[in-house]
Amino acid sequence: MATPRLSSVRSPRPFGLAVLFRRRPPRDVWDRVRRLPGPSAVRRSVAAASGPGIPGSDHYCLELLRKRDYESYLCSLLFPAECRSSVSALRAFNVELAQVKDSVSEKAIGLMRMQFWRKAVEDIYRDNPPHQPVAAELWKAVKRHNLTRRWLMRIIDEREKNLDDKAYRSIQELENYAENTQSSLLYLTLEVLGVKDLHADHAASHIGKAQGIVTCLRATPYHGSRRKVFLPMDVCVQHGVSQEDFLRRSRDKNVRDVIYDVASQAHSHLKHARSFHRSVPAEAFPAFLQTVTLEDYLKKIQRVDFDIFHPSLQQKNTLLPLSLYIQSWRKRY
Repeated sequence: MATPRLSSVRSPRPFGLAVLFRRRPPRDVWDRVRRLPGPSAVRRSVAAASGPGIPGSDHYCLELLRKRDYESYLCSLLFPAECRSSVSALRAFNVELAQVKDSVSEKAIGLMRMQFWRKAVEDIYRDNPPHQPVAAELWKAVKRHNLTRRWLMRIIDEREKNLDDKAYRSIQELENYAENTQSSLLYLTLEVLGVKDLHADHAASHIGKAQGIVTCLRATPYHGSRRKVFLPMDVCVQHGVSQEDFLRRSRDKNVRDVIYDVASQAHSHLKHARSFHRSVPAEAFPAFLQTVTLEDYLKKIQRVDFDIFHPSLQQKNTLLPLSLYIQSWRKRY
């Protein structure tokens, strides 16, 4: 069966967000979005919600997300109140690991940071977390929801392997990386929500892969500015594109063809994930809110004919909070 493809900008395919407003949202939807809990509200609730551990550690996690992963920050605010701090802890843990690669000048230092987190997870499961805000909140999440240690360790192991700064040899290698990082994070999020369902797990696997692919695409201009290219080599070779083409920010057709193929793979995973929609428990939907941001990026890159360096792709979507709230209200992903 042929892989579903993104259509070209000349004959756009309707995406899920194109039908977002078929059902009319409540008239006061924007007021509700503006009333979502912000940093000040979170700060006031620290004393009541933190429990044992480091005072203010939950606020630290939210602030880390707000500064380093704003989309995850917005998504976390739309989780059920009893799950928000645990979800924020998981995503802050992911941010801590993700920023190791860009924050160290030598691989050896990165390996030391990864070893710190590996030992931190081991100590968390011994009820002896290190005195570090994210670790303290992660310990609380593990205690509350009995989170599976294997998924946490898989994320660390895969991030550690990725310290080598090498391009992915194939699209499958990129998908494996995404499965072991982004999908593992979603499996943990489902555990926080109390969802144990095979269809939800399948959807999480595909959404995580789509997330990893889109993240690779979005980071391409940034990596290029640092003389690095991580796009799958097999797709580049197929279209006769070299790493130098990306480093000099080429907008030739063959470069755009590479982006088209990679973006199409992400779209394919989103389509597969949505094929389980009717079978996935509604309780799992908050874990999949990030599909809004993924589809938003894929639609934007389609509109600029897969020009990965187009300035519009770096602009923040000011309507994202509203779009996320509406999708949450509609209980869709």
